[in-house]
Amino acid sequence: MSEPQICQGGPTLIFACSGAADVGHVADLAARRLMRDGAGRMFCLVGVGGRVKPIMETTAAASRILVIDGCGLDCAKATLREAGFERFDHLRVTDLGLEKGKSPTDDQAVGRVVRRGQEMLA
Repeated sequence: MSEPQICQGGPTLIFACSGAADVGHVADLAARRLMRDGAGRMFCLVGVGGRVKPIMETTAAASRILVIDGCGLDCAKATLREAGFERFDHLRVTDLGLEKGKSPTDDQAVGRVVRRGQEMLA
């Protein structure tokens, strides 16, 4: 499959792991806060996985993409790559000192991920 092209001037999209683990929940909450704060638009990862045409088109038109994974399985990253997207910034929650299965899903944990996401998108 040829790589979908990411366009200049398109939206900034944020995709998050929303897995069952605590770090997946933190990734999801951080993406929602980043969107609320105006850093970008949270977008549908499962739509990319399902190759839903309008979602694929919007993703291809994005000027920037931030992918937030909860843990080292990197499911969100793998989903985008399987769909042919290679140009994106990747943030892993467990790289920020949170541990899968042992991390609170509180404002402090979410804030740590949000701050790193803001830095990456700046």
